[in-house]
Amino acid sequence: MLITADGGGSNGSRLRLWKIELQKLADTTGLEIAVCHLPPCTSKWNKIEHRLFSYISQNWRGKPLISHEVIVNLIAATTTKTGLKVRCQLDMQSYPKGIVVSDDELAQVNLQPDDFHGEWNYVISPRTKSVDTLIS
Repeated sequence: MLITADGGGSNGSRLRLWKIELQKLADTTGLEIAVCHLPPCTSKWNKIEHRLFSYISQNWRGKPLISHEVIVNLIAATTTKTGLKVRCQLDMQSYPKGIVVSDDELAQVNLQPDDFHGEWNYVISPRTKSVDTLIS
């Protein structure tokens, strides 16, 4: 699986929790996850900025964003003549703040940095189960 991500925000290249959660996904799915972050200050290269967000912004321009329902409905009503159709739903799940990832936890991530800017480009592989885990 290949993930292209911005250089900042909740999926930033420096964020430990992002890598921990990707490791969980790799372990669960058995997939190698290649990650390529855009360099800092280059979100203009992010295709989703141009192919999706600009149309959403045009669709809700001038409309009061007074509730989550209004926002979700406006996003979901976004379409283009070329066939873009947006689906949207409100995520009501609670996400805790301030989760601290220790050096030991980060060291458990099976991360192989790429030769070219390994801080932005890397692969997270599933961890193999130990013999003790397989026996019990």
